[in-house]
Amino acid sequence: MSNYFINEKGQAQAAETVKLTKKDFQNNHRIGIYWLGGGGAMINSFGTIIMIDPVLKGFDMPLLIDMVAETDEIEKIDGYFVSHVDNDHYSRPTLIDVASVTKEVHASHYVASLMKDECGVDAYGHTWWDEVNIDDVNVRFTPADHNWQSEFEEYNYRVWEKEEYFGFYITTQGKKIWYVGDSRLMEEQLHMDEPDVILFDFADNEYHIGLKNAYKLANTYPNSKLILVHWGTVDAPYMTPFNGNPDNVVKNVVNPERVIILKPGEEFVL
Repeated sequence: MSNYFINEKGQAQAAETVKLTKKDFQNNHRIGIYWLGGGGAMINSFGTIIMIDPVLKGFDMPLLIDMVAETDEIEKIDGYFVSHVDNDHYSRPTLIDVASVTKEVHASHYVASLMKDECGVDAYGHTWWDEVNIDDVNVRFTPADHNWQSEFEEYNYRVWEKEEYFGFYITTQGKKIWYVGDSRLMEEQLHMDEPDVILFDFADNEYHIGLKNAYKLANTYPNSKLILVHWGTVDAPYMTPFNGNPDNVVKNVVNPERVIILKPGEEFVL
């Protein structure tokens, strides 16, 4: 069976979720990459667990998929990273529930302050190009352009700084994995050290990369595997941020065999 299908509303929908198990949190002597659904990802690098934007409960829109795990099934998290403040990336209920099994939490200075105030969780605050090391995993905070709040009067209760939106460039065991994040295309993103894998948002939306620029980014790194994220999860067929079709990527990037379409919770071994 293909890992996605077009549902009755015309939306590309991810195939049935693969539930995480205890084994997925152990040292399996390899690098495993998991799509958690939506914009979330997990990396298990020889037993070091990195989670990016996990939303395992409390999502505020109807979903097309089952969650990859209940929060009380999460064995451990060595590094918990949040790319920006939006509810489909920063899940307060998830963070509260997994805090007791999480060693370190990292986000922007603003989101880190919210984590303390809203969730009672201490987090490290960062800006663009900061780096942290967790065991043998290096994580660099790469720029993202997703400051949509500044364009709407109702969100003018604070100044939204551009440096509050991230991607994450992860180096581990000699391999490079880049979570680009929700972002319009930026010049900086076209001059990265070519990664082995890109966790790739291709949403055709003015506050995301857009299809034309998604192809441009993909073809700038023609040998990088492309694990598709931010699609097939939310029951919102008329909302472009959630309504990408993997077929568009396969048909429009060079070396299309490198496009990886995972089921939520399915492991890709690097």
